[in-house]
Amino acid sequence: MNALKHVDSHMDDLISDLQKLIRQPSVSAKNEGIEECAKLVKALLKSSGLKSQILRLKKGVAPIVFAEIKSKKNPHKTLMFYNHYDVQPAEPFDLWDDPPFSGIRKGNKIFGRGSTDDKGELITRIKAVEACLAATGDVPCNIKFVIEGEEETGSAHIEQYLKKYKKKFSNDGVIWEFGYVDAKNRPIIGLGMKGLLFVELTVKESIRDAHSSLAVLIKNPAWRLIDAVQTLRNSDGHILIKDWYKEVVPFSKKDLELIEREPFDQNVFKKEFGIRSFVGNKKNLDAKKSLVGDATCNIAGFISGYTGNGAKTVLPGEALVKIDFRLIPKMDPKKQVIRLKKHLKLYGFDDVKIKIFHGEAAARTDSSHPFVSQVERAANKIFGKSILNVSNAGTGPMHPFVDILKSPCISIGSTYMFSRIHSPNEFARIDLLKKTTKCICLIMDNFGKNQ
Repeated sequence: MNALKHVDSHMDDLISDLQKLIRQPSVSAKNEGIEECAKLVKALLKSSGLKSQILRLKKGVAPIVFAEIKSKKNPHKTLMFYNHYDVQPAEPFDLWDDPPFSGIRKGNKIFGRGSTDDKGELITRIKAVEACLAATGDVPCNIKFVIEGEEETGSAHIEQYLKKYKKKFSNDGVIWEFGYVDAKNRPIIGLGMKGLLFVELTVKESIRDAHSSLAVLIKNPAWRLIDAVQTLRNSDGHILIKDWYKEVVPFSKKDLELIEREPFDQNVFKKEFGIRSFVGNKKNLDAKKSLVGDATCNIAGFISGYTGNGAKTVLPGEALVKIDFRLIPKMDPKKQVIRLKKHLKLYGFDDVKIKIFHGEAAARTDSSHPFVSQVERAANKIFGKSILNVSNAGTGPMHPFVDILKSPCISIGSTYMFSRIHSPNEFARIDLLKKTTKCICLIMDNFGKNQ
């Protein structure tokens, strides 16, 4: 395939364009450089041969960059690439070896915030389309890009965008914004993502902090909140809220076969995080099944009283806990919120206030869908071996694509599993960027031929 040769001979261009993207900060949490980066992405798409435009909802909402190109050979099949141009904040700056937006190259690595998540992944998609056009003057199928600027802050408006531009965004399959490559250089082909419900629980007891000697008279809100949180789950991680798992469907036989085949070295995992055992003392297959398909109730932060150095005998006036629930297919975030509120009321915690930050349902593509085998064959040809993953343990806005656009979604990409995404010294491996770009070329070809 001539497109693959074009990728080989034009890697300098890919690297240069990725460096341009990294050097343009685009931190959605701080609204830093969002407009400028959207315009840069639009220009890169245009220079690669795609018709691109910036779409908007309203003032204050990050724009989506949309691009498309029609296939002369196969105008009846449309493949979409979903990506995002926003990045995580780079702090703490002092832990970076080089400026976080430098895009510096060192050997086989390009460093900088967004080098993998998600500018590195985005550039592989753009350059794959460019390679096909350069080699044949055409693309194997219609191509569309939807590139948002709010993914790192929860994709608050993606559902509105999808509804407003439903016809414009119509497609037959979506290649998701990322994909991991494991320590043995095998791409993990992800068929789903868990959902998320993020809440904040607070208890306010008194108008101010007091001397701790008054704890004989004044109730401590931290203890109150601890008592409330302890009713949510047991020590094995099972959530105790009534009907929490009511709609959940068990794994299919094919899913269980895929999970069993997926490599997972529990000893390496434990060593990486410095832990001795897993929740509920899970081992081997049970641990893998949990990563793919268990719901969670996790305390993300607990704030109350004095947390500085040394001692301060204080009785706090209020307490706050942040909790994230990972959701699995068929769990509706809105229903789960109602169940959480009923649970707290049932156990007598009417005084606990609940603030909802974010709700996202889970999504999963059936492993028997023909799109899966098209991606798998492409990955095996370029990487030598790939691994099918029933669902990623993390969360992204995949559900609205499945629900609104009725699109099967599959994750595959160049992100090395230890590339420090969301951390200082994030990097992309150039060899994986090249392989992924070639893989995307083959995916487009397979998709267009419907092989």
